[in-house]
Amino acid sequence: MRLLVATSNPDKLREIRHILAGLPVEIVSLGAFPGVAPPAETGSTFAENARAKATYYAEACDTIAVAEDSGLEIDALGGEPGVHSARFGGIVGGYPRKFEIIYERLRGRQSASSPARFVCALAVAHDRHVLFEARGVIEGRIADGPRGDGGFGYDPIFYYPPLGKTLAEIPEDQKAQVSHRGHAFRQLRAFLEKRAD
Repeated sequence: MRLLVATSNPDKLREIRHILAGLPVEIVSLGAFPGVAPPAETGSTFAENARAKATYYAEACDTIAVAEDSGLEIDALGGEPGVHSARFGGIVGGYPRKFEIIYERLRGRQSASSPARFVCALAVAHDRHVLFEARGVIEGRIADGPRGDGGFGYDPIFYYPPLGKTLAEIPEDQKAQVSHRGHAFRQLRAFLEKRAD
């Protein structure tokens, strides 16, 4: 079985390949389809965006496609950045600038931290039909400052109380066991294992 993992993010692709390792599945990325332009992400929820991307890429690339949409929700900021996590704060300055904006906004609300969660919604599609959907969530809070050199994205500012560390401070194997993407893609793994039987 050939499965298109519809991402051009090498960090996400590495995590997903790790979770799906050992399955009788040929995993390809968007790099195998250089002429396919990305769709607009106009959904108001992670699930809507995941479904839209999965059906779009399944049709455009004529294969089974899995797409995910994920991000960080911060309670004190009304759920921001949410579905806009990747685009939050613009493209200049990267994640360090995004962190600065988040801490500035928290201080503006007289808050040093806040409960927060990472959410990942995924969808698998073929021939414009959604075959499977899953959702993964990890609850935590915003750390008092960025910590750790591992992970990517918002991991350095997401503190996970059960381990007493940010997601950027824990090894990749351990992160895969507790993360939002790990939860969602392990459900996908179980789905693919059943299809292979």
